[in-house]
Amino acid sequence: MRILGIETSCDETAAAVVTETGVGAARILAHTVRAQLAEHAPYGGVVPEIAARAHLDYLDDVIRATLAEAGLGLGDLDGIAATAGPGLIGGVMVGATTAKALSLVTGLPFMAVNHLEAHALTVRLTDDVPFPYLLLLISGGHCQLLIVEGVGHYVRLGTTIDDAVGEAFDKTAKLLGLGHPGGPAVERAAATGDAARFALPRPMLGRAGCDFSFSGLKTAVRQVQAALSPGDTQAIRDLAASFQQAVADSLADRCRRAIDLFKDRHPDGRHLVVAGGVAANGAIRAALAGVAARAGLELAAPPAALCTDNGAMVAWAGLERLRLGLVDPLDFAARPRWPLDASAPKAAFAGVKA
Repeated sequence: MRILGIETSCDETAAAVVTETGVGAARILAHTVRAQLAEHAPYGGVVPEIAARAHLDYLDDVIRATLAEAGLGLGDLDGIAATAGPGLIGGVMVGATTAKALSLVTGLPFMAVNHLEAHALTVRLTDDVPFPYLLLLISGGHCQLLIVEGVGHYVRLGTTIDDAVGEAFDKTAKLLGLGHPGGPAVERAAATGDAARFALPRPMLGRAGCDFSFSGLKTAVRQVQAALSPGDTQAIRDLAASFQQAVADSLADRCRRAIDLFKDRHPDGRHLVVAGGVAANGAIRAALAGVAARAGLELAAPPAALCTDNGAMVAWAGLERLRLGLVDPLDFAARPRWPLDASAPKAAFAGVKA
């Protein structure tokens, strides 16, 4: 099967074609990402209206370039998948509507992909990790621990009670004058910093459960930054390193608790998976690799280029759904909120058509 995947949930306009080459084997035939860094840089963060308009401007060309790279026409595809939520609703509607139009014209099946599920399943595209596995999903808008038991089957163990970890990185980078996007900027600064210089809190460390919190850590960073001497670039690097280490320690602690719950439910489970944009951070990966090894698990993570939002993860999720017969109607409603686990609150504004 060859699936075209379209991703427009935030500030990357992306498309990809993924094919299944055999049992447990897949290949990315083409992959195009049009980033919007220049559009949002003056504002220090993503502006939803600007993002949606940029998707409108870029998406047709991105799809054409992707199909050309793959050497395929629309008639050579077996299905079309698009992120239908969660995300910035204007951008989600651009991608989902485009995919529906292509499906209508070609008669190909349409798969409405949950953006979180796309991140959750990417490791099966890159590493063929079997179900079940424990997933730490960390991005600009999400921070969750879930047991992935199959396509469409997720058990949430914990989530953030305030900010997502990626949001904490972005706001810390802005506070320290490191630029946007915040995750890579903080990691670059931290590379030459002393992580032991500033004693920052480790939110939720040692507490029961698997929930996260990052608002207090951000406040502590702001208080330290306010006391620094102007122009002290080394102190900024040290503070970035201290912040990054505090995040890594907090994530590791929560994962340790989640591993116990995962093993109770699935004693034969073998993998801790980390996915989402923040999963590209090297210090966080190193901390999680240690946690997994001590628990007798293997850490699995997509390559850095597939941790951030991309079309390949959407195409793969669409492929996984199509081979199970999970096809969606063209009146599927785009969703700004769309939790993976059935126990989570029902998505708001689920009736917005796209």
